[in-house]
Amino acid sequence: MSLRPLQDRILVERVEETSKTKGGIIIPDTAKEKPAEGKVVAVGNGRVGDDGSLVPMELKVGDRILFSKYGGTDVKIDGNDYLIMRQDDVLGVVE
Repeated sequence: MSLRPLQDRILVERVEETSKTKGGIIIPDTAKEKPAEGKVVAVGNGRVGDDGSLVPMELKVGDRILFSKYGGTDVKIDGNDYLIMRQDDVLGVVE
């Protein structure tokens, strides 16, 4: 199944952080925080402006982004966990 977000929404797959610290200490799953970095999997067409014109998306598929820890809506598609969020919820693009 594929999903195309509507308007200025994006579909994001979280990038999992390593389970080991630089010193070699293994972090259990219960102590891990939700990652705030992800990869854009799908983007909508853009939002409709006040004058009725289409404002294109700044993000594209494949971009690595930073977002707030609790931003977006969790969805499960074909057994994989994703987030759907608005483009405005993205804090920045990792280059």
